[in-house]
Amino acid sequence: MHRTPVFSSRSLGAETGARVHLKAELFQRTGSFKFRGALHRVTHLTEEERVRGVITFSAGNHAQGVALACREAGVDCLVLMPAGASEAKVVATAAYGARIDQSAGDAAGMIGLADELIAKTGRVLVHPFDDPLVMAGQGTLGLELLDQVPDLQTVLVPFSGGGLIGGVATVMAPAGVKVIGIRPAQRPTIADALTAPFVGAHCQAAVDAHVHETVEVSEDEFAAAFRFLHVRAKLAAEPSAGAGVAALLAGRYGPAPGEVVAVVVSGGNVAPAVAARLLAAA
Repeated sequence: MHRTPVFSSRSLGAETGARVHLKAELFQRTGSFKFRGALHRVTHLTEEERVRGVITFSAGNHAQGVALACREAGVDCLVLMPAGASEAKVVATAAYGARIDQSAGDAAGMIGLADELIAKTGRVLVHPFDDPLVMAGQGTLGLELLDQVPDLQTVLVPFSGGGLIGGVATVMAPAGVKVIGIRPAQRPTIADALTAPFVGAHCQAAVDAHVHETVEVSEDEFAAAFRFLHVRAKLAAEPSAGAGVAALLAGRYGPAPGEVVAVVVSGGNVAPAVAARLLAAA
């Protein structure tokens, strides 16, 4: 996987009075942090599990991460995606070599179908978030941040199923770094990568132990953050990835003067039509 860059943001610093850094995970392979957890989980398959193949369910970013990890490991991969998944993400997942099944329709249907196919075929589930190995893979992002921003005090992390924030918070806790989780205030949301049907049990335990607080941002605030990242920071992030920026710009999290803050810009898999619509609405 890539060691993704960190950029300082003077614009956000001027807006907030803090020293703000952007962890540009949109430059990760497959365009999001999800490849970290998928790669870590797939590399821990036993030889017997590799023969059986894997299965996962995802609307897009995790799907692509697992598909690429399996291609590089030589493991057969079946991905369940919802009927309404982004066409661009479906095409990208297939291009990495996975077989796609969209027959289940929605999240509940995908989980049910996955259970059925696991029982029938013996495939190994690579869960999108509720797996300690997946969480540990996402936590490598936090290890990089601690090295790249040695005086880090706070990190803002998108929060959905909890794999990313759980992994990052577990890394940050021994270093005394405060972790703030950012969630959409409503559904449906333009932050489509933050719509997990539940928070994983392993993830919730890490959140309860290590996350300082969680805040919610509105659709307008997500849109404003999306435009800020594109226009001011020159980062073609997806709406979900702007969660931390949205929280800062809207004052949902107010850093102390001079506080050293990192924002996880979690991915860049946005459909061109969605990007054009949001930018045109400025």
